[in-house]
Amino acid sequence: MGAHIIVFDLDGTLADTSADLLAAANQAVAEAGWPAILSHPKDALCAFRGGRAMLKLSHARLAAQGGSDLPQEEAFIEAGYPRLLAAYGAAIDTPTSLYAGAVQAVQALRAAGHATAICPNKPEALAVDLVAKLGVSDLFDALVGADTLPTRKPDVAPYHETLRRAAKRRFGVDLGADVRDFPQSCLIGDTVTDRETARAAGVPSILVGFGPEGGDIARLSPEAILDHYSDLPALIERVLSA
Repeated sequence: MGAHIIVFDLDGTLADTSADLLAAANQAVAEAGWPAILSHPKDALCAFRGGRAMLKLSHARLAAQGGSDLPQEEAFIEAGYPRLLAAYGAAIDTPTSLYAGAVQAVQALRAAGHATAICPNKPEALAVDLVAKLGVSDLFDALVGADTLPTRKPDVAPYHETLRRAAKRRFGVDLGADVRDFPQSCLIGDTVTDRETARAAGVPSILVGFGPEGGDIARLSPEAILDHYSDLPALIERVLSA
């Protein structure tokens, strides 16, 4: 197998950020005068779907409890989102940690000559900060966040831009407009968003089986399911050789 570009999601894929994300959402809601209503690990899956998803769930639960003066859902989310980002940025790596074996797997891929990159649906500045605080910035050739471009995953543009940046840094190759000229890549993720992104890009996906969905992730029909990072190099070889 030749050199390829291996692209990772971040939250729920490389690192378990769910507790930090839920705490930030609860703080944003509390700052608006409402009780914190999300809990960990019960709502971990929602956390990995993003800030707005957590605020939407908070609103639904507060409404179910009879919050008569609760703002409309859209207004609640739009007002709460900047507070959530501020709260999250202030405590971004407590108690977030990388999943067991993630560092070793990425190191093995790089030792085999592959490029590695990150394409999360997290604002770029927050993603860059988190990766730095986790001490793994030097393991990745590119990072394209949710706000790097006008669109975000599952739109294919962020994935393609990730490939361009990684190819340039790792291999000195300028892909230009047509990233399909480069040898194969694949996407490692944990949600339907990652599966849809891979499908749109025409590349294989590997979804983690150790997240909140567990084995239920198989319903998305990825090319492979990753149960432990020690299995990743072999899985990548299999899906890219198919």
